[in-house]
Amino acid sequence: MGSVKDYFKGFGMGLRSLVQGMEVTGKEFLTKKVTEKYPENRDNVPVAPRFRAILTLTYDAEGRHKCISCGMCQRSCPNGTINIESKMVELADGKKKKQLVNWMYDLGSCTFCQLCVTNCPTGAITFSNDFEQSVFTRELLVKKLNYLPEPPIEPAPAPAQPAAPAEPAK
Repeated sequence: MGSVKDYFKGFGMGLRSLVQGMEVTGKEFLTKKVTEKYPENRDNVPVAPRFRAILTLTYDAEGRHKCISCGMCQRSCPNGTINIESKMVELADGKKKKQLVNWMYDLGSCTFCQLCVTNCPTGAITFSNDFEQSVFTRELLVKKLNYLPEPPIEPAPAPAQPAAPAEPAK
């Protein structure tokens, strides 16, 4: 007798489960569908404001960036995505200053952890929302971020040459 009772109990549970599943499917079937027409409306694609796509070096209106070539971003990167080259230049007042030569970024190995952005003391780098970064070769994922020419730094004045003694007139 217990076997027939268990059969109908299992049949009832299965039937209830089927009705619940059909209810969910019916609701989804009747809701309005939303389709993103992606390639056609590239300008209007909703991207989350906190989306991290690619690093950019921020420039001001005069074409100068805030990077002081301290290397904090390079040291904080967990997998060596960032490579900074700098040189020492002497200013007009005789002081020495680091000048950025190359700020290289490998997008293919970046984990988008944002450690470089948070550790930058001057706020020179940020993540952009430009999500279209697909390329056909990995070499194209290595980017030079200081793409604008560096404004010239006034060099130190050359040491004055002692005046040559005047030759006696003949």
